[in-house]
Amino acid sequence: MPTSRKLVIVESPTKARTIRGYLGPDFDVEASVGHIRDLPQPSELPPEMKKGPYGKFAVDVEGNFDPYYVVDADKKKKVTELRRALKDSDELYLATDEDREGEAIAWHLLDVLKPKVPVKRMVFHEITQEAIARALAQPRDLDTRLVDAQETRRILDRLVGYEVSPLLWRKIKPGISAGRVQSVATRLVVQRERERMAFRAAAYWDVTGTFTGGPAEDRAQFAARLVSLDGKRVATGRDFGDDGALRPAAVRAGTVHLDQARATALATALEQVPARVVGMETKPYTRRPAAPFTTSTLQQEASRKLRMSSRETMRTAQGLYENGYITYMRTDSPTLSGQAVAAARRQAGELYGAEYVPDKPRVYGAKAKGAQEAHEAIRPAGDSFRTPAQVAGELTGAQFRLYELIWKRTVASQMADARGSTATVRVGAEPTVDGAAVPAELTASGTVITFRGFLAAYEEGRDADRYETGEKDTRLPVVAEGDAVVTDAVTADGHETTPPPRYTEASLVKALEERGIGRPSTYAATISVITDRGYVERRGQALVPTWLAFSVVRLLEENLPRLVDYDFTAEMESDLDRIAAGAEDRVDWLARFYRGDGAADHPGLRGLVEGLGDIDARAVNSIDIGDGITLRVGRYGPYLETAATDGQEGRRAAVPDDVAPDELTVAKAHELLERQSDDGRELGTDPATGHTIVVKNGRFGPYVTEVLPEADDDAAAAPSGKKAAKKTAAKPRTASLFKSMQMETVTLADALRLLSLPRVVGTDPEGVEITAQNGRYGPYLKRGTDSRSLENEEQIFDITVDEALAIYAQPKRGRGATTRPPLRELGTDPVTERPVVVKDGRFGPYVTDGQTNATLRKDDPVESLTAERAYELLAEKRAKGPAKKPARKTAASTRKPASGTRKAGTSRKAAAEK
Repeated sequence: MPTSRKLVIVESPTKARTIRGYLGPDFDVEASVGHIRDLPQPSELPPEMKKGPYGKFAVDVEGNFDPYYVVDADKKKKVTELRRALKDSDELYLATDEDREGEAIAWHLLDVLKPKVPVKRMVFHEITQEAIARALAQPRDLDTRLVDAQETRRILDRLVGYEVSPLLWRKIKPGISAGRVQSVATRLVVQRERERMAFRAAAYWDVTGTFTGGPAEDRAQFAARLVSLDGKRVATGRDFGDDGALRPAAVRAGTVHLDQARATALATALEQVPARVVGMETKPYTRRPAAPFTTSTLQQEASRKLRMSSRETMRTAQGLYENGYITYMRTDSPTLSGQAVAAARRQAGELYGAEYVPDKPRVYGAKAKGAQEAHEAIRPAGDSFRTPAQVAGELTGAQFRLYELIWKRTVASQMADARGSTATVRVGAEPTVDGAAVPAELTASGTVITFRGFLAAYEEGRDADRYETGEKDTRLPVVAEGDAVVTDAVTADGHETTPPPRYTEASLVKALEERGIGRPSTYAATISVITDRGYVERRGQALVPTWLAFSVVRLLEENLPRLVDYDFTAEMESDLDRIAAGAEDRVDWLARFYRGDGAADHPGLRGLVEGLGDIDARAVNSIDIGDGITLRVGRYGPYLETAATDGQEGRRAAVPDDVAPDELTVAKAHELLERQSDDGRELGTDPATGHTIVVKNGRFGPYVTEVLPEADDDAAAAPSGKKAAKKTAAKPRTASLFKSMQMETVTLADALRLLSLPRVVGTDPEGVEITAQNGRYGPYLKRGTDSRSLENEEQIFDITVDEALAIYAQPKRGRGATTRPPLRELGTDPVTERPVVVKDGRFGPYVTDGQTNATLRKDDPVESLTAERAYELLAEKRAKGPAKKPARKTAASTRKPASGTRKAGTSRKAAAEK
């Protein structure tokens, strides 16, 4: 009797390989490789649909917001493979992830494949033998409410992006975009930079004394800071506002602001008078462990401790999940299952001792605003955890570090509190200042940990703070009120207040989550988008907004304020949760959002955009720096401009990329304008021509050029009534600076070498000349029409004929590139059994097994790329099949994509990278 065949469909090839190992021979496991359908570009719609209600968004905005879906071109082969596998199956298990995105993928598979066999929804939060067995035994039906919420979010993002982005193209710059979450995230970063720009530093001084006290057998030295003078508190950095003045509350309280003279006088006077303890307070100290990881807290902690971007964190976690090392990594819940709690407590006792395990298990609840998707927290997979030492031989690089972080956090979450004591000592003295004795009080605090508890396994990281915070493990001497202490030294120190710190990926994720904006599973993509669009640049860990971001945010704030309002955006997330819970109808909600509810103050997105009127693009792209200087965001980047005055022309200067917005002060602006005058900086005279050589900063960067003498006026010398013979004006030689050169330090010798290019290297055996020169795409050699790239600019002047001929002797690859050795060797692909290496190509590094090439993503650094990630990229590329050359469009042929509109009562969500 033939056995029943069962087809299981998951999202990724890696996940498929892992699950295949846990299922018997009666199961076929295939991967859809993410979404198979999505909303097409409006230009890709069939001709008969382009003029109807679907024409603008591929969504019927005049009816019930039904989306028009097409199977992605690179997924048609995959759909054919899945249909073929389904023909030989008696049951279909849809085993995509159990969140809105996974539910939508399952719905699309069901709608496209149209199976005629029983269909079951199979869900699990970890890929282990036990979890897969439980999932097979407890299948469920497709949750159309989750699909509705996903589809609504996808349509919402399409409406916002396609209505607002064209406005940005017309008024600011082509090719940029707006989005429901990305625009709000950009506004947060810009608003923080505005605060830094408006910030004015305040100078203040404090006084610190070093004292010795305690019984003779246990005397100890400690430091105490002056906190009050004559009964009034001494100002610290927290008492000053961003305008540099004392805050009103501090002024009302009579807070003492010490300057250098008074602080120095106090320090001198305190050294000359006796001091004694006027107060001693000791309190027990207890600290609880942090909850297990959610998606948001994992991204934050990986950023702080591992210096991993949000996208890199999620991609690495995805690999750990799909290979069966951790539970599902998209979750808002910090709760652990009973098996996980037992495993964590058991491992804590085995590794640290029974006293490190509390009597009762710890229970954690969600604290984030609008928390949803109630999965288990992110933890090591299985009913018993593998320690980092046990997986060290299986995981490498980023995967091992992230697994270790998750393991430590999970085990620590079920360990005992850290315990100790916190002591505060108050030291009093009466120094004489200006002929009068003034009561002064200094304090010292310290925390002594007597039992480390969970700290033996893990301690949570912290974001940067403007002010010094956190407990210090400092031991104070045993003293009592009234005891005398010896004054060893007293010093006065000056300080300046600091501006609010810029957002890092960790603190931006935290800010978005606290406001209920977006979902943690989308934060990695959001941060990548605002970086790729040129709205944010990285300076170390800090996120620095560009001037382009200032223009975008200003246009939205002044014309579409609701779309960048924090509370309004958070309310949209709550509404999507209501749709997922079945408490809100998706059609009614989308109709109110897009068309409005008829009230004048709620015109809907369409009414808001249509009612904008004319927007002054010049005003939107202009920022007043001060002193008559305006910064403008132009087509080729930001530049400074001064108005023409008293017959003098206005001046312009490009703003270098390394000058952050808060660093562009009036003084810095004047410096840039002076540096980039029309005449540039004179370097000297070319001895061969007698022409003056100058360095300038142009639209495309710094360059050197020669100043030619003024030509004779041929027209003035021509006979009356006759036109002068047309003479072509001589053009000055110009050359861009090398990347290693700076405008401020380039010399005349450097400039003359640059102007001498191209350099003749020599001739080949056939007498053909070989030259070395610098081009748009970097340094290269040229022999006739044959060009070959050089590795660096310095080679232009150093390369010899023999070296050039050696380069030409190598096989040519791509557009003039030469064959290079692999950057790394990773191992053998488990599918093709061919060696996999990393190579450097024309469009960046890529992995290859000799048959299939897969380009590395931006967050796949060559140095930390794992073999597993390389195999996954190759598997995805093989699943897509060979790229097809686009057919040439003619008036007589129009390709109609495979399509389908949404059925009544069901819905689907945006295609997101899985």
